[in-house]
Amino acid sequence: MIMKEMIIILVGLLIMILGVLIGVAFFTLLERKVLGYIQVRKGPNKLGIIGILQPFSDAIKLFSKEQTFPNFSNYLFYYFSPIFSFMLSLFIWLLIPYYFNLISFNLGILFFFCCTSLGVYLVMVSGWSSNSNYSMLGGLRSVAQTISYEVSLALILMSSIILTMSFNLISFFEYQNLVWMLFIMFPLSMCWFSSSLAETNRTPFDFAEGESELVSGFNIEYSSGGFALIFLAEYSSILFMSMFFILIYMGGYFLSIFFYLKLVLLAFIYIWVRGTLPRYRYDKLMYLAWKSYLPISLNFLLFFVGLKIFFM
Repeated sequence: MIMKEMIIILVGLLIMILGVLIGVAFFTLLERKVLGYIQVRKGPNKLGIIGILQPFSDAIKLFSKEQTFPNFSNYLFYYFSPIFSFMLSLFIWLLIPYYFNLISFNLGILFFFCCTSLGVYLVMVSGWSSNSNYSMLGGLRSVAQTISYEVSLALILMSSIILTMSFNLISFFEYQNLVWMLFIMFPLSMCWFSSSLAETNRTPFDFAEGESELVSGFNIEYSSGGFALIFLAEYSSILFMSMFFILIYMGGYFLSIFFYLKLVLLAFIYIWVRGTLPRYRYDKLMYLAWKSYLPISLNFLLFFVGLKIFFM
């Protein structure tokens, strides 16, 4: 019986991973289309109906290209860090609070922080192991940025944890039956959204891949499959952060089409921000994390602790 359940769980996980990969593929298509219309031009529109087969064409192209290795790179670290980065970004999807078949985490939010903090090391190792000054600089920038915004994310999330008194994401869904957390803590949710932009290295905080000054940043020496895996890991993280925002601030995981519409809306806002805002300055990025979000999140945390004690 236990063996049968384990097989069902494994099959469920494989289906979920397949779903995430297809979602990432079409998210890249959505991004190219939306950016095209923002910049008053057509996006990809040749392959299939309105360019719907473009992601598969890109995947075949990237994985069939020749993979190059720098002579002086640390080969094993260089080769495996994109693979581990991609695996980690898929591993974190276990957190979705399903009602059936899969794993339910009592300490889901701690698992989320463990996985996101491990991602920093993989970016750093992929930047360092290429043995290129440009990629090293991109890796160092990314590490400083990600660590700073992890502090911000943890403290913002502490306020929600204080209100629900649980690390389980299903309890967030139960607490938002009547009103979304978005309305209760609107400023914090906006801080969370911009921090998650920085955490996933997205515009306007994409300093790890700042083309204008770093020639593509930490992934500059990667070609073919290695580059594709870094790319997939980034987009999988964007979709996950969109889903996590919905779980915490926008009503949780309902088994309905409305949940997926909210997810697409959040993912669209990521693209919209990229098409609209110019890149930030690096010192201002650090200033924002330590001088703005840190005091705001600490003040709100004290406020919600007081509120919880008052109403207990």
